[in-house]
Amino acid sequence: MGIRIPDGFATTANAFRYFLQQNNLVSKLEELLDSLDKTSLENLGEIGKACRELVLSASVPKDLGAAILENYQRLSDGTPVSVAVRSSATAEDLPTASFAGQHDSFLNISGEKELLHAVQKCYASLFNDRAIKYRLDNGFEHMQVALSAGIQKMVRSDLGSAGVAFTNDPETGFENIIYITGAWGLGENVVQGAVNPDEFYAFKPNIEKSLPSVIHQKLGSKETKMIYSQNTAKPVTSVPTATRERNHYCLSLAETEIVAKWCFLIEKHYGMAMDVEWAKDGETGELYIVQARPETVHGSKKALTVKEYALTSKAKPILKGKAVGRSIASGRACLVDSIADASKVRKGDIIVADITNPDWNAMLRKAVCIVTNKGGRTSHASIVARELGIHAVVGTGDATKKLHDGQEITVSCIEGDEGMVYEGKIAWTEKEIDLGNLPKTKTHPMFILADPSKAFRLASYPNQGVGLLRMEFIISNTIRIHPMALVNFDQLPEGNDKKAIEGITAQYVDKRQFFVETLAQEIAMVAAAFHPKDVIVRMSDFKTNEYAQLIGGKTFEPGEENPMLGFRGASRYYHPLYRDGFGLECKAMKMVRDHYGLTNVKLMIPFCRTIEEGKKVLETMKAHGLERGKNGLEIYVMAEIPSNVILAEEFADIFDGFSIGSNDLTQLTLGIDRDSSLISDLFDENNPAVKKMLADVIGAAKRKDVKIGLCGQAPSDYPDFAGFLVELGIDSISFNPDALIKGIENIAKAESKKSL
Repeated sequence: MGIRIPDGFATTANAFRYFLQQNNLVSKLEELLDSLDKTSLENLGEIGKACRELVLSASVPKDLGAAILENYQRLSDGTPVSVAVRSSATAEDLPTASFAGQHDSFLNISGEKELLHAVQKCYASLFNDRAIKYRLDNGFEHMQVALSAGIQKMVRSDLGSAGVAFTNDPETGFENIIYITGAWGLGENVVQGAVNPDEFYAFKPNIEKSLPSVIHQKLGSKETKMIYSQNTAKPVTSVPTATRERNHYCLSLAETEIVAKWCFLIEKHYGMAMDVEWAKDGETGELYIVQARPETVHGSKKALTVKEYALTSKAKPILKGKAVGRSIASGRACLVDSIADASKVRKGDIIVADITNPDWNAMLRKAVCIVTNKGGRTSHASIVARELGIHAVVGTGDATKKLHDGQEITVSCIEGDEGMVYEGKIAWTEKEIDLGNLPKTKTHPMFILADPSKAFRLASYPNQGVGLLRMEFIISNTIRIHPMALVNFDQLPEGNDKKAIEGITAQYVDKRQFFVETLAQEIAMVAAAFHPKDVIVRMSDFKTNEYAQLIGGKTFEPGEENPMLGFRGASRYYHPLYRDGFGLECKAMKMVRDHYGLTNVKLMIPFCRTIEEGKKVLETMKAHGLERGKNGLEIYVMAEIPSNVILAEEFADIFDGFSIGSNDLTQLTLGIDRDSSLISDLFDENNPAVKKMLADVIGAAKRKDVKIGLCGQAPSDYPDFAGFLVELGIDSISFNPDALIKGIENIAKAESKKSL
């Protein structure tokens, strides 16, 4: 299949059984394991240690040893060679039980004596305390499990890089993505969660089409790296990573594409989602796959129900990290440094640690969640948390310093890919939703989205795509820099803003490219999640006061008395004050559609006051390579100003469809500032004047045979309002994620009434 793996060989399961038989160990081990207290496990440590000592004190049979050494010599080809000796059990890496981290592997093993001893240590690891307990928990007979030792040439990733990949999204099980993590040095630091790794997402359909598949990448801090040691008793060691390596990805884009393709082929070969380890040799520059096993959390189940959580009180988090799982829990913090702390852990505790260790699996089962200083979403803590059905916040940096034993905390993983730790017990609500029972509707239910990190999870909900993806939220939350400050970076005055921009964009010589690539990657994640369904991206719709809050923004934004009705939306796109910034937005959208091939992305123009303004915007977009109709590009316009309704048929001549912005349309029809608390009771989408506006614009769209949808809260809050829209024949209604389920139910009721 063209997948490069390190040369090597393996001892068979029968070789392990032969080792036990020749040393008369079977009955002795059975006797020891029969004496295990399976209820309390009080003597687990004692029994495990005795089993391991039996195996380690035995001798490798001469003929088995000779066969191992003969293959080792063939592998070394007359020159000394270092090998990795990896454990693989016959009950390991099944689709339902991964045994992840239960058995031992040994790296940088060199010499015949050391090799035989490493194989024997692999055999002994079958009786690690954690492995014994794991077999009990999963219903495996101890002596029915055998162990194979895989001996592979060491890939010199101590001089290169290594990591882990999943052929689905590890958090949500989303199947169209390959998620790759990596760091400099040997891969063990990534597996253990000792570093915050680089992250890459590859879109599988693009691999099949030979299109660029790596649609998103995120730089990790990669604080340490594992390298070879001169100490034979400890053949590997961790050292600080050089600043240059920390600031650069451990794989180039071309190398990431190769790893993604190999993972895709491996998944195809086995016919199931896979957990894969890769390594790059720093001497030769060659990439290798060193291990592959079934992914066990999402690969074997399809959930039709989801639990929705919501915090009911606002608080400032004391810690942030990467979210693993989607849940909330409160409990007592229990700081754990090693297995010696196991007696401290009580059922319902939140375990707080630097990193977790496979030896801890028994005590981790008592925890309601895990918080760690280090690690990424493929670390041991993350994998075990998913298998145990609990959540975790990993890579916080300093959880063990900020938290103390006995402190009550709340850990929340409901905000996309960022996990939060709060002081004390924070109130929240839980709601179980059966997605399988939701009715199918003729009117398309779509999402209003602002946070791309939620896209993979939401894609599993019943939906017809994204009716409104708010670009400005991505700009403010991820990019954080005013586009014109990037366009004019060299001319910026020296000061805090310029220093901040230099820090954020350190990887980019051309600061404009930071904006283009970051925006393109965030939107590509959403487009990939919902592919091939429509994802309608609204071009930026900040007001001047909001733009001014971005880094460098005050230099480029005029002051306005009423920004809501001022320099916003379409009027900015062709204006000299922002035209070049809009050009960056257009380049990003062209990258999503033409480079990544995600042509399910449609574009939408907000706050377009006149027909002439609409034509100017379309000409400006064309000049930046976004031509309506080219490569199937559709460009919609927001219907949110009375002029959009009054001249709807004329707007339909130059745009492909409408999306009704019910908030602005209500505000401008009734002459109400929707931010004013004094007259907020007058703001009402059900007002007859507003409803007439809605009926007029939907009617015009139908006459001109263009698509029309609505984005807003009212159809989920008011069943009658949903009924009104359905009666008019609206094509789609877009909801915020927390309102989608209720919205679908309201649409279904309205459609059933309409058909009577």
